[in-house]
Amino acid sequence: MSNHFLALIFALLIAANANSQSTPDYKARMGQIMWNIQKNFYEPSTGLFLETNGKNDKPHSYLWPLCALLQAADEVETVLPGKQYVKPVLEAIGQYYNTDAPAPGYQAYVKKEQKDSRFYDDNQWIAIACLDAYNRTKDKSYLKIAEEIYQFQMTGYDAKAGGGIYWKEDEKNTKNTCSNGPGILIALQLYKITKEKKYHTTAIQLYDWTKKHLRSPEGIYYDSVKIPDLKIDSARYTYNTGTMLQSNVLLYSLTGEKQYLDEAILMAEASKKYFYKNSRLPGNYWFNVVLLRGFEELYKVDSTAGDFQIFFDDAERIWKEEKDPTGLLGNKPVKSLIDQAAMLEMYGRLEELKAGR
Repeated sequence: MSNHFLALIFALLIAANANSQSTPDYKARMGQIMWNIQKNFYEPSTGLFLETNGKNDKPHSYLWPLCALLQAADEVETVLPGKQYVKPVLEAIGQYYNTDAPAPGYQAYVKKEQKDSRFYDDNQWIAIACLDAYNRTKDKSYLKIAEEIYQFQMTGYDAKAGGGIYWKEDEKNTKNTCSNGPGILIALQLYKITKEKKYHTTAIQLYDWTKKHLRSPEGIYYDSVKIPDLKIDSARYTYNTGTMLQSNVLLYSLTGEKQYLDEAILMAEASKKYFYKNSRLPGNYWFNVVLLRGFEELYKVDSTAGDFQIFFDDAERIWKEEKDPTGLLGNKPVKSLIDQAAMLEMYGRLEELKAGR
């Protein structure tokens, strides 16, 4: 892992220095973030990562920050073709793998250290990153992981409240946008790749259920519905709207039905109005980069609707205002792995968008 990491950092910095038109220089920023991840969060002796650079409850990170780091790794490989970073992160994630019935999946903490819960959304973020890596590389090992996670996510589906996937395997008391929006994305991507009808059927079922139960009147998404009383948790987070925005665009691309594009455009405008206040997005970097994924997808089909200037502006504000003297990012004194990973992905995506403008 260490040699891969250092080689990537140096390559990024060389590429950044060679590109005099990069203002701001996202590649150089990515190199600095990667260096800081290696220095502050990576443990070479185990191949695992730390949750924060402060005092942690556990010796190693929970799975969720590694889900973010995996997606960031795919962005690094996109910005810097020919280098390998996704597979070393997957090796770390492999230490969370749990083969218990009813289907294999990844638990929330390192398996050799303790048995822990399995969250459907943690697994789904891994699958989404692997599908992005497959679409870029055609490496079937990534597709295999995504197909297995699809099987695991569907063990969290039942007919209570009319359908939908639960959030957590061992506490089936909420069905969340964060476990259904990503489920739609996995099913749509698998359908696009394999043309197997079951994936299309799943995507439509999950989409219709989530829109019916969790869409707010203004077009963004609530957090969850309780089971069995159907009480809505009306908290609104950028990542929930992000997965549903991206789902609408993919459904439009696959079906040609304009209702999905119209909904995506409405959602993009509604999310800007709701979330972008006082020239800033909400404080969770990773939630926000998931919203950017939806805007990025929309930009591919409608460059006027997919206006992502708010992300450029917020990412610049964060670099200027929320970076400590060592280059670690975050609005709290203790810095987290997930924040570094989120901004690594953010700057990678913005680099790609800037190049395509």
